[in-house]
Amino acid sequence: MTGILAALPLIPLAGAVVLLLGGRRTNAWGHLFGTAVAAVSFVVAATAFGMLLARDPSDRSVDTVLYHWFSGGDLSVDLAFRLDQLSICFALLITGVGTLIHVYSIGYMATDPARRRFFGYLNLFLGAMLVLVLADDLVVLYLGWEGVGLASYLLIGFWQHKPSAATAARKAFIVNRVGDMGLALAVAVTLATFGTTVFGDFLPRAGEAGEGVVTWLGLLLLLAACAKSAQVPLQSWLGDAMEGPTPVSALIHAATMVTAGVYLIVRTGPVFEAAPVAQGFVLAVGAVTLLFGAVIGCAKDDIKKALAASTMSQIGYMVLAAGLGPAGYALAIAHLLAHGCFKAGLFLGAGSVMHGMDDETDMRRYGGLAKVMPVTAVTFGFGYLAIIGVPPLSGFFTKDGIIEAALGRGGFWGVVLGGAAILGAGITGFYMTRVMVLTFFGAPRWREGTHPHESPRVMTAPMIVLALGSVGAGALLVIGGRIADFLAPAVGSAPETHHAIPAWVVTLLVLASVAIGVAVAVRTTRKVAVEAPSAVSALTRAARKDLYGDALNEAVFMRPGQAATAALLVAERKGIDGAVDAIPAGVHVGSLLLRRSQTGYARSYALTMLAGTAVLVGAAAVWLS
Repeated sequence: MTGILAALPLIPLAGAVVLLLGGRRTNAWGHLFGTAVAAVSFVVAATAFGMLLARDPSDRSVDTVLYHWFSGGDLSVDLAFRLDQLSICFALLITGVGTLIHVYSIGYMATDPARRRFFGYLNLFLGAMLVLVLADDLVVLYLGWEGVGLASYLLIGFWQHKPSAATAARKAFIVNRVGDMGLALAVAVTLATFGTTVFGDFLPRAGEAGEGVVTWLGLLLLLAACAKSAQVPLQSWLGDAMEGPTPVSALIHAATMVTAGVYLIVRTGPVFEAAPVAQGFVLAVGAVTLLFGAVIGCAKDDIKKALAASTMSQIGYMVLAAGLGPAGYALAIAHLLAHGCFKAGLFLGAGSVMHGMDDETDMRRYGGLAKVMPVTAVTFGFGYLAIIGVPPLSGFFTKDGIIEAALGRGGFWGVVLGGAAILGAGITGFYMTRVMVLTFFGAPRWREGTHPHESPRVMTAPMIVLALGSVGAGALLVIGGRIADFLAPAVGSAPETHHAIPAWVVTLLVLASVAIGVAVAVRTTRKVAVEAPSAVSALTRAARKDLYGDALNEAVFMRPGQAATAALLVAERKGIDGAVDAIPAGVHVGSLLLRRSQTGYARSYALTMLAGTAVLVGAAAVWLS
């Protein structure tokens, strides 16, 4: 088991090294090698999963130390990995969905001259994410965290010849640096408070720390999670990240980067349980973001950006569930795993549509594609039904469970959180139906000269597999409490609760909300203006501008920062540089004055010497008297 655990992240990292350092010699087979590496990683993860299941449920945690990393003072950090019920779920998702995206990329990137480098970056992404989720120490997790940030920067900006892609990569990197600083400070606070950063050592002692300290620790961890998982207020990078190739969007949104924040909150759950204020912020962030992303998704005409807003919203559901503590941890992970299937399928479907439509992303230029792209339409349709929560598809089981748990919190805030989640379900029904109708139904609105066609099998095969996951993942995970029972030793068991509202009533409320959203979308998207915006209301204009998230960041952070920088520049030039420049200027002025006393006349010098002598004699006489 130790060897398998070590091999999990090292295999894709080794693949990245071969592809990125191998040069042109690997161009011919680099894409196949990168895909094989991802597939082997999945086989290793599946083997590890089978070995965990063979153990007693109370003994399904394996730690291994690769080597001693570094020491400093009282800090000693080993490069150590932990395989338990929580980390194996992520390992299977990362490698399984990651492998399907690699296969899909063989066809999608077939004509790209830098395809080998692209697959190297994909391998690097998988390896960094596996380091993150397998880390047994907060410092090692930080290593994977930074690796994921680097890989996302490289992949989002892969087509760097496009200014928009280069800008999007920088934006994602900078916004995530804010969260990275939160995680770095959390590492420092953890070390100062507990004297260790090993999860097994400090998490059980979280309740022993002062409430103020553990609250700040929780808030710093939440800040890090908000950046990686694109939650309010650090969500602005996610939509722009669509400038990368579509397989990158699928990988980021379904299996890797945006899931990291949810993982961090669940893994460090005892910290939030010991800090009710920080836990309350987690709930607030989740509830606000699920509505924030849903509203933005309603107004996007770019198919990838509509799906990006959807990801923001769905991750909001997961964060909301994680904020519920032990009652929601398993639900958050269940929705994360199901989302990994249907969101990857939706993004790959969007890429298939773009492939057949000459890279067109504006849904107002689609229509009627179900007839010419039947496989894409069906697989995308299963993802659509899953995300809006139509029974018995996966989203119905996972999302409804979160809504029930939110309402089951009780009291005023239970109603607020549950109501926000139900409203979000209805809005999801609206914007996803809008995407489905505009893309696959109605009259064709294609540009002249466009000839849509179905994608090759190397692209449709992964979409079919993900469609099957969209159908069955939720039931497989939730029915019978499978995921809750499996995760209980790692994240704790959900407490017994008696909900005031019966589950069937919640289900009817959610389905009614979704049905209303679907009906409104069908009614309002029957006629679509190709040239003009489909709506001009103030809310639509705000949603098209991402609810002014960028404008807010510019007003609150960028412009004050620019003003402060300009003020510091003036202070440096006029103050520090001025003081430094004043020294030689003073010497220069003094030298000019001194030079005037050097006349060259002997009588002047004699007179000066006589005056000096007189002063000295007078001073001596006064001193001796």
